[in-house]
Amino acid sequence: MELRQLQCFYETAKLKSFTKASEKLFIAQPAVSMAIKKLENEIGVKLFHRHDRAVRLTVEGERFLIHVEKVFDQLEEARLEMEELRGLERGEVKLGLPSMMGSFYFPNIIVAFKKSYPQLNISIVEDGTKQIQTHIENDEIDMGVIVLEEMTADLEAIPIIEEEMVVCVPKSHQLAKQTEITYEQLADEPLVLFKEGYFQRDLVINHIHESGLTPTIAFETNQISLTKSLTRKGLGVTLFLKMVIQDDTDLVPLSLVPPITLSLGLAWKKKTYLSKANKAFVDFVENEKWN
Repeated sequence: MELRQLQCFYETAKLKSFTKASEKLFIAQPAVSMAIKKLENEIGVKLFHRHDRAVRLTVEGERFLIHVEKVFDQLEEARLEMEELRGLERGEVKLGLPSMMGSFYFPNIIVAFKKSYPQLNISIVEDGTKQIQTHIENDEIDMGVIVLEEMTADLEAIPIIEEEMVVCVPKSHQLAKQTEITYEQLADEPLVLFKEGYFQRDLVINHIHESGLTPTIAFETNQISLTKSLTRKGLGVTLFLKMVIQDDTDLVPLSLVPPITLSLGLAWKKKTYLSKANKAFVDFVENEKWN
């Protein structure tokens, strides 16, 4: 079994075409067909159904593809590790951040990290925590901030912060003189929330539903500044992590009864090779080296 045979099989399976696989691999189409035929003879099973120009995996082919994908994943991890062992100094951290964490918690970390590791790059993907989790599982990003209570078995993480989620009302609001708010009171208020998939929205909607109530959503936006502005102008009330409004003197935080406290962590895919850059970032965050 040769690597070229596996490459021909893999590309044909993914592209569902011998011709497209040959173009991707820059070899003649008959060579692709021959390589796959030799592979089938060697392992003793038929890997593809061949009908005219249509190419479709057999049941055995589908199972074989799973193993071949693992082989190529391991080869890529080996290549990356060897590059680092040769003294590669450049690297990149692909990081997923929900908007509140990206705007109010991570800027200091990112600035301090770049000062300590100026040769390393950080690219940010802003999304909801559920989508970030999916991005990590699909190898679209290296790591990201998620709600630890919702972490799947495919990930591992370090805790980074526990923060209360508070209801925010303008100073002119009738509830502004209170320090707490019930879910019944919240359900009576028009809400300015992030879109689906963000923990701010999902948490409050689920809690209101669990209380047997129906929320009223007045406006949806993922922009923090717009959410604050609409709340100040009385369109509705919103919810933020407490740190997000600590400098907003015209917004009043109210604790929910019972309160919502979020445990957020930095997560990455379990049993996946972490590059030197990613390991440095995890260590930097875990040991609070920016403080």
